[in-house]
Amino acid sequence: MVDKVRAAGGEVYAITSEPQYLADQAHEHWNLNFENIGDPHQEIPRICNERDWLTLYASRGDTEFLQRGADWTVEHPKGFFQPGVLAITQSSRILYRWRSVPSQSNLNGTVARPTAEYVWRSIDDSLLAGDTSGDAPHDDDPEIDSPPPPRIVFMAALIANGWFLRAKSFAYSPGTESTPVRFRKAFRRWPPFGLLWVLGFALLPKIWVLTGLVLWLAWIVIDIRATWGRMDIQEEINE
Repeated sequence: MVDKVRAAGGEVYAITSEPQYLADQAHEHWNLNFENIGDPHQEIPRICNERDWLTLYASRGDTEFLQRGADWTVEHPKGFFQPGVLAITQSSRILYRWRSVPSQSNLNGTVARPTAEYVWRSIDDSLLAGDTSGDAPHDDDPEIDSPPPPRIVFMAALIANGWFLRAKSFAYSPGTESTPVRFRKAFRRWPPFGLLWVLGFALLPKIWVLTGLVLWLAWIVIDIRATWGRMDIQEEINE
């Protein structure tokens, strides 16, 4: 899609709430052919809001859960902003705009992004329509890359990713495999984990194993609820 945008006279930029050095590392790791800009103080989203182009959501909650899955220090002085897509002309006419609205259906903004081809088709349609068509409205029903997994499956993967001691995020770290690959690898830990409990019931006093299982379940539930509750503070970036 980048080549198509450039052929039409445009340019592509990726804006992240991470510091610039992490944006640069991601650019190199993913071998991207467009510029990545770190904006931890959310100056660009605020400008977009002030100009009535696009208002993103930001997660203002505790980032401790993200830190569990990262081998770098999570630096979000004003929280991390949720995904969005904005295409504008040099005359500031909006060709396309979409924002992720955190909800249960997209796992609080974790998944469900518009596909690149869909976005380009929408931009191309706006270009063909001409300036008289005005600004493109917010796209509230885009063609997404993949549907979100059931919430219970997502939570199970987070637990397995933390080796069943606590939920651990799939936060990006330089040099790591993609999130879908790590997701599948983590989920494959469940059968051996379940087998250990089966063996425990078969070989050890059942009351001991049952007590251990109940305590483990209680710990995991408390950890997830507390962690998710501290993190899930979503606000629009409008000031």
